[in-house]
Amino acid sequence: MMFDSLNAMTKLIQNPNFLESGKNYVIEIHQDDRMKTGYYDLTGYLSNGYLIVIRTSMDSINTSARFTNRTFLYFSLAILVLAAIVISCISRYFSKPIHDMAIVAKRMSNLDFDAKVQVKSKDEVGELGESMNVLSTKLERTISELKTANSALHHDIEQKTQIDEMRKEFLSHVSHELKTPIALVQGYAEGLKESISDDPQSMEFYCDVIIDEANKMNNMVKKLLSLNELEFGQEQAQVTRFDISELIHNICSSSNILLEESGAELILPPKEPVYVWSDEFLIEEVATNYLTNAIHYVSKPGKIEIRFVQLEKELQVVVYNTGNQIPEEELNKLWIKFYKVDKARTREYGGSGIGLSIVAAAMEALGKSYGVRNVKDGVEFYFNLDTDIS
Repeated sequence: MMFDSLNAMTKLIQNPNFLESGKNYVIEIHQDDRMKTGYYDLTGYLSNGYLIVIRTSMDSINTSARFTNRTFLYFSLAILVLAAIVISCISRYFSKPIHDMAIVAKRMSNLDFDAKVQVKSKDEVGELGESMNVLSTKLERTISELKTANSALHHDIEQKTQIDEMRKEFLSHVSHELKTPIALVQGYAEGLKESISDDPQSMEFYCDVIIDEANKMNNMVKKLLSLNELEFGQEQAQVTRFDISELIHNICSSSNILLEESGAELILPPKEPVYVWSDEFLIEEVATNYLTNAIHYVSKPGKIEIRFVQLEKELQVVVYNTGNQIPEEELNKLWIKFYKVDKARTREYGGSGIGLSIVAAAMEALGKSYGVRNVKDGVEFYFNLDTDIS
């Protein structure tokens, strides 16, 4: 459509369907009632003075616009979803190490140091994770050292308490054991001083009692010193190979007077070499105390028998005496210092209640078995020795 005057374009601008205008163009909307459709008309002013009009259907433009809007919407939604996924992945990538460190820190607060931060990055987060791992290791080591020190301190306190109790018990028992012989010595000494009896036989009896009680006190003090050295580890075991048969026969020879006084029949193993590995001095103490105990408690008339029982790589030395059996509830108490099953009978034979405690301490120091058991018509004590240390 061509217009040959400027007045024509001015009329177009004054049209109520006018939509937009520029320096050289005008856009307006026209409705076609017959076709029931609308058009967009672009009217332009050319350089030669003519007007040119371009018309396009509104339906095609609206369809294109709707398609463009729909495409833009879908594309925007896709971009949003993709952005959300990317942001989530990035967030998880950066937050997961921190989350893992939070879990490890919580376990560390519960003194669980097995968990470690698994961070492979070389950035600040990786350095923080590595620092937490180092901290966890140092804390675990420090707490372990503190527990060890605390356990040692607790053990020292218990040991000190036990030593204090043992000291009190020791003083109590020693005072009790020395009270009777001291009283006897004092009484007979005063009797001699006051010349209660001028009879030479009575005076000799007084002197014999004083000497006997002094010997008992001397023996008890020696045994207490030996027991103290064993219990506190002051006497170290010196393991050597020696003839136990010869040792037993020598001990019995030294105790010959006591054996004759007891009137008991003594049965010994054959006098032939039987070699064992142990501390000869400690075993002499053990065997002597077993024999002395048997002499004290053997029945009259009675029998004392020492025999060897061969075990696998060990030799069991058994000391048996006829007499009354020991009540079962008393068996485990025999090894306690100053414990006496029959106090009157023990006093009569000069027992102090220390000998079996020395046996227990010596065998504990050697790490070998020992014990007591009731048998037919009597009691037997035993201890084991190594015959082979290979």
